[in-house]
Amino acid sequence: MKVAIYSQYPKKQSKDSLKALTKELLKLNATLFLEQDFFNDIKTELSNPLNYKTFTALDKSFDLFVSIGGDGTILRAITFVKDLNIPIIGINTGRLGFLATIQPEGIKEAIQQIQNKEYTLSKRTLLSIETSPENNDIKDLNFALNEIAISRKNTTSMITVETKLNNEFLTSYWSDGLIISTPTGSTGYSLSCAGPVITPDTTSFVLTPIAPHNLSARPLVIEDSTTIQLKVSGREDNYLVSLDSRIATLSNNTIITIKKSPFTINMIELNSESFLTTLRKKLLWGEDKRN
Repeated sequence: MKVAIYSQYPKKQSKDSLKALTKELLKLNATLFLEQDFFNDIKTELSNPLNYKTFTALDKSFDLFVSIGGDGTILRAITFVKDLNIPIIGINTGRLGFLATIQPEGIKEAIQQIQNKEYTLSKRTLLSIETSPENNDIKDLNFALNEIAISRKNTTSMITVETKLNNEFLTSYWSDGLIISTPTGSTGYSLSCAGPVITPDTTSFVLTPIAPHNLSARPLVIEDSTTIQLKVSGREDNYLVSLDSRIATLSNNTIITIKKSPFTINMIELNSESFLTTLRKKLLWGEDKRN
């Protein structure tokens, strides 16, 4: 088994999780690769650095990608995985953990379940983006797992986001911005702006305005086959577009086209876990209260 391991901000809990993960994977004679920057950050604290090789990019020879951190770490991890179809699992040393669902104390059991193939692959839809004129900060990593968000920059004034669906005019949102969310991202930024929660296998996207001036502007659920076209205007010459945690600056009147990405991300869902289990614990009713 060839395993890639990644973490953004190695803290004590992340280092302890790496140690526990390494112990279990080496029992399976796995070959372990740490992301190069992660390795550089912790190599002086590793008891045996020779247990690890490093990577700066991935290829299809990898069998598993393990993210150590929170959901934000997984969002960064997909920029390595891209369209390679490498299964991803997340060890949660962060906060909410809708994507990173394995708790540090459950690492041994999780690796055993993976070894025994006691899991399913949850195929997660992504968004892709194109701009006219082309933007160099976007074109190389032009996809997002959670959301693509438009927001104001260097101003307290609202912006106007002219929105078309399949070339038909929908509306012009006068707001602080607009979020286009996947089902996976429905528990993220969109939820904070009163968007709906959508199960990951739903074939939909959500348009959620950010602090709209018009009180009748509500989140809108659309088919994920829809092509979304946006054009922004406002008092400032520029605005921000974010792809998950990656941010670029665009000039007003740039045409943004957002579509369903041609590839998906494979999240490992252990048989002992599910999206609904996580939803009960994290959002709706606290810990599972069933008798």
